[in-house]
Amino acid sequence: MVDTLRDGSLLYLDGVSVTFDGFRALNSLSLVVQRDELQAIIGPNGAGKTTMMDIITGKTRPDTGEVFFEGGIDLTKKDETEIANLGIGRKFQKPTVFGSHTVWDNIELSLKKPRGVFASWFYTRDSADTDRITAILDTVRLTHRKHEFAANLSHGQKQWLEIGMLLAQDPKLLLVDEPVAGMTDSETEETSKLLKEISKHHSVVVVEHDMSFVRDLDCRVTCLAEGAVLAQGSLEHVSSDPLVIERYLGR
Repeated sequence: MVDTLRDGSLLYLDGVSVTFDGFRALNSLSLVVQRDELQAIIGPNGAGKTTMMDIITGKTRPDTGEVFFEGGIDLTKKDETEIANLGIGRKFQKPTVFGSHTVWDNIELSLKKPRGVFASWFYTRDSADTDRITAILDTVRLTHRKHEFAANLSHGQKQWLEIGMLLAQDPKLLLVDEPVAGMTDSETEETSKLLKEISKHHSVVVVEHDMSFVRDLDCRVTCLAEGAVLAQGSLEHVSSDPLVIERYLGR
């Protein structure tokens, strides 16, 4: 049963624990992300959400437990670059874009291409690249700003641009950390639509505190607390769980 679950999923964590200076950040954490699934991760500060993403991306090694990608790839044996090349992209809370380059150039610079010195020198954009960049800009709502410098975008638009830069790498899994922090209400609403569109062709894991935004995502929700899964299911199911109310929602 376990092998069937692991082999059929995109990402599979089982019994993952990690301790830092006596503090157990993850405590036998088990989590599954299916192919083309949108999943929200919620939980109080210190619940282990960032450590979980660090484990998945190879920044941190677990003390115990299994972390498998696409059934048979053991992520605990890979470094950060190898994991990124496998198709796992991560977006941190604060957007990082090339402000002195145009929106178009930011996407083009992020395309999944050979990165050697000679390959970069002799790179020429072809029609397939142009079509790919155009499609990504359309997806992230930035077609009308494509010739402007990224520095001139609003905070929300910079978040969208960075998501577009991740898409340019053609990832199978996107890990997105608090994407709507600091956004306007209209940008927040548009971001939920954007992530739902992306999840039709990529798996997306969103770490978020904004419950109204999580509700708009209308996806499976996992609540972490003290490094383990506290509850999982629809937001209605999770938010009515007595332990979630006690340890996180506080009502």
